[in-house]
Amino acid sequence: MIPISDDDSDRIRTPIVNYLFIAVNILVFIVHQNWCNNIEFTYSYSTVPAEILSGHDIVTAPVWVHDPVSGQQVQIPGLGITAIPVWLTLITSMFMHGGLAHLGGNMLYLWVFGDNLEDRLGHLRYFFFYLLCGIIASLTHVFSVYLLGESHLIPSLGASGAISGVMGGYLLLFPARRVTVFFIFLFFRVPAFIVLGSWILLQVANGMGYLCGSEASGIAYAAHIGGFIAGLLLIKRFYTKQAVKFSGRR
Repeated sequence: MIPISDDDSDRIRTPIVNYLFIAVNILVFIVHQNWCNNIEFTYSYSTVPAEILSGHDIVTAPVWVHDPVSGQQVQIPGLGITAIPVWLTLITSMFMHGGLAHLGGNMLYLWVFGDNLEDRLGHLRYFFFYLLCGIIASLTHVFSVYLLGESHLIPSLGASGAISGVMGGYLLLFPARRVTVFFIFLFFRVPAFIVLGSWILLQVANGMGYLCGSEASGIAYAAHIGGFIAGLLLIKRFYTKQAVKFSGRR
């Protein structure tokens, strides 16, 4: 099920922070990543588990590997110099993407679910909620890599972890909110708990498949799950009586 839109008829705020997040993601992808052609920038500002665990920047040389499909030698770029403290890549990585489809899918989910959450939390609370969920999601990925003994030098990037947190918060605040989804060439309106519940179950199933040794397709399922759980746990901290009063709701 692909979410297309939701009911935001009761929204009273313009979701300027959500618009800002979407705009920054798009601008970084086009200007700094050069439509994902600037590999040096992308690798330098992605989250590298080994750098987070050690607290130090790591620079590696490119590696040539044999592609069994094409039969050609393919160069895998090395890690470049990170001009900021490596801990800050937990934030910079959530504004970069690995391709146009990756960017488009993430921004669609953020567009559908982020505005309602910002309306309830307020601009500033939503801003910090989003960033905190993204950081927790990245750390979940880092420690899962460490615990599973995977390569610590593979960069991770994308807004998926932060958006997973938004979806977790949305599930608790708007479980019955109607969401329009596209499924098997048809459009349906279903409650949010069905859309988001099926999504997180899929992440858990794929994550368990990865644990058992199946293909992971380069997707950091641990970050998705960690972000979603962070959203579930943090939303009540951010959605306070003060936020409700400020929004004019009773």
